[in-house]
Amino acid sequence: MSLPLPMFPTKKELPHQNYAITPGCLELVVCWYSSHSTLGLGPFCPCVCRTEMVGAYHLFIDDNKHLYMRIKFIFIFSFQGSNLDSNAKMWRLVADLMNDLGMLMDLVSPLFPSAFIFIVCIGSLSRSFTGVASGATRAALTQHFALQNNTADISAKEGSQETVATMIGMALGMLLAHITMGHSTIIWFSFLSLTMFHMYANYKAVRCLNLTTLNCERSSILLLHFMETGGVLSPKEVSVLEHVLPLWMSSWSSKNTKSLYTRVCLGIRVSSLNTLEMKELLSYAGSEYEKGKYLLLENKGIVSIVVHKDSSSGDVIKGFMHALVMANLLDDKKSQMWMNKHYQDFIFKLQSCGWKTERLLSSSIVWRANWTHKKIN
Repeated sequence: MSLPLPMFPTKKELPHQNYAITPGCLELVVCWYSSHSTLGLGPFCPCVCRTEMVGAYHLFIDDNKHLYMRIKFIFIFSFQGSNLDSNAKMWRLVADLMNDLGMLMDLVSPLFPSAFIFIVCIGSLSRSFTGVASGATRAALTQHFALQNNTADISAKEGSQETVATMIGMALGMLLAHITMGHSTIIWFSFLSLTMFHMYANYKAVRCLNLTTLNCERSSILLLHFMETGGVLSPKEVSVLEHVLPLWMSSWSSKNTKSLYTRVCLGIRVSSLNTLEMKELLSYAGSEYEKGKYLLLENKGIVSIVVHKDSSSGDVIKGFMHALVMANLLDDKKSQMWMNKHYQDFIFKLQSCGWKTERLLSSSIVWRANWTHKKIN
């Protein structure tokens, strides 16, 4: 293990690690119940005798099934682009939820012998989803904790911590499974109780993360607060306001003014615009956006951003902030005046509060455009 050890965990990581260790142990405890059910040792299985050959075939098929599903989910997640980076907290929590769902399917499967394979496959899908999503978000969170750009060092120590949590969880799982064997009521009560506590600990662990990178939602929260008060929120204050669950799971989120970023489309395809929108876009290209590497187009409260093919990460974040201002003010000239007057001061205050303003974490910008400025004699 790399040194120095006293640097891990730091004060920044300690609240998250306190909650993160608990789910690691609980997951292994709950996993024993689900494994016993699928192997025929659960409370609802009529036969508890399995030969060594059946067990070997079960493990072989189960491993290959997981590998196949992981490859499929990796292909699916490749279309998400950097969405896993920009919403790492949300995907991390969703991954843990899907993992619990997978173990629940394994425990339920003996109750329905006719649909046993179908239910077990659903559980396998859930765990495969978990493996891909949790692995991707772990990399993003490791970079957050690498305060001295020592990502490999933090990753190694995190792996050691997970190993200890796994050993403790396996020991507790075997003990609890042995004590409760044959008592279906106690097994279900233990499983549901541990699962609820597991999800609570994961939620608290994610809530303790005070990410300093700018994604779409955090940018919206910061900009609206700055426009209202002239001040900038700290990463800890923003972490309380941002969502860690998908927006569709929070019915009140649509009424929240801080969801302004949902009215901004970053990197639209120019060919998808109609004739009137194209003329308006061309007029912008030759006027106030002459020096910019992006173009904005507002239509019915939705602001679309056309990104130049030579735009830098700084141009992208400036264009997104400009689009947020336009979506808030609903006036192109006023938004341009605000950007000219306050944008540099806003970025300076963000950097002073510890925010990383080098780039915007967002979905991948697939479509870019090219335009030039020429004077006509």
